[in-house]
Amino acid sequence: MNTLTWHGHSAFAITSNQKTILVDPWFDGNPSAKAAAANIEADLILVTHDHDDHVGQALDICKRTGATLGCIVELAAKLKAQGLPGSQILNGIGFNIGGTVSHEGISVTMTQAHHSCESGVPVGYIIRLEDGYTVYHAGDTGVFSSMALWGKLYKIDLALLPIGGVFTMDPAQAALAAMMLRCKKVLPMHWGTFPALEQNVDAFRKELDKLGLADTLTQAEVGVPLGLVG
Repeated sequence: MNTLTWHGHSAFAITSNQKTILVDPWFDGNPSAKAAAANIEADLILVTHDHDDHVGQALDICKRTGATLGCIVELAAKLKAQGLPGSQILNGIGFNIGGTVSHEGISVTMTQAHHSCESGVPVGYIIRLEDGYTVYHAGDTGVFSSMALWGKLYKIDLALLPIGGVFTMDPAQAALAAMMLRCKKVLPMHWGTFPALEQNVDAFRKELDKLGLADTLTQAEVGVPLGLVG
C-alpha cells in the first residue's frame, strides 16, 4: 500500500512501490518534526522553493542517499553550485511550470504557486504514483483561480494545502481551493509551526463545512504514516 507521512509544516514522505518521495524535507530545525534528517531515506526529493523551511536538508539527504532532486531550473542550478551532482538532478537541469517529468514510474507535474523566493519562482507539484493515485502539494501559496484548471486536468485524490495564513492561504482560501481542485481528500499543512500561523484546523474544518466539503478533510499525526487508497 502507498503511504503518506507528514513530518510537520510542509514536509511529507510518500512511499510508492518501495520508493520514497520527499517533498520540502525540512527536518532539522523544524519544531514539529519528530525525525532527524540523518535518519531519512529518499529516492526522489521535490522542493517547492528556496526558503529554508522548505528546501530544508534536501542537499544533505541527496548527497547521503543518492536521491534524485526535482525543482525549478534556477534552484537546481543553485544547489548544483553547492555541490549537488548534475546526475542527481531530475531532467538534468530541473524543469518548469506546466512541465511533466517521470522518475522510475512516478510522474511529476510542476504547477504555479503565488509566494516569494530568490531562485526562480515558487511552485507546487502534482505527483502521480505508479497505480495512478494522485497527490497535489500546493507549496506555499495564496489561492488562485486556475487551481480549477488543475482540478479539471487531473483527478486529484489528495490535496496538501497550506492553511496557516500570514505567509500562505488562510482556512477560508484553502477551503475554496479544495472546492476548485475537486479533490477527493484534503490534508492541511503549514500550520502550528510558528506562533503567527493557525494553531489548529478548527477554522479550516468550519470553512469546508460551509462549502459542503466536510467529508473531504483528512488529518495526519506527525510521523505516523497514512495509507493512500483511491
